[in-house]
Amino acid sequence: MKAKVPGWFALALATATALPAAFAPGGEAFTKRVETALLAEPNMLAKPVARIGYAQSLKVEAVKGAWLRVSDGKNAGWVFGGNLAEEKPSETRGMDGLPVAASETTAAAAARPLVPAAEEYSARRGLGKAVEDLTWLKTQAAAVTPADVKAFLQEKKKGEFQ
Repeated sequence: MKAKVPGWFALALATATALPAAFAPGGEAFTKRVETALLAEPNMLAKPVARIGYAQSLKVEAVKGAWLRVSDGKNAGWVFGGNLAEEKPSETRGMDGLPVAASETTAAAAARPLVPAAEEYSARRGLGKAVEDLTWLKTQAAAVTPADVKAFLQEKKKGEFQ
């Protein structure tokens, strides 16, 4: 017969093991995104105070749940623990020297910075439907508020609410 574990105990255990041991005050962590925003407070909607490049070393100053207060010597701020790695990521994984191989991204993510160029191209080539689609998409995106994002993440238990 298996002993029942109280729900609060299981939750506490899961939370306690959510961050690696290296993520402790005085420890070191590394950025694992092309650009990692340091936030003014431990909240996904907080204002970015600095941006740190890929595979950069950060000193862990404090831990608050799944959030870490980190610094790189001149910049300091809060980062969600899921955006950091215990070990320094490879700085040149792809043949092109980029930290992420092109085969590991999606067309949507790769094209995201090209939205203004896509609009200009579609207008120049007479692709009116594409312009309409982009305009519709921008309107839909503008209608989503930070409160909507937070409610979605809470409901789905994503990001800092996992």
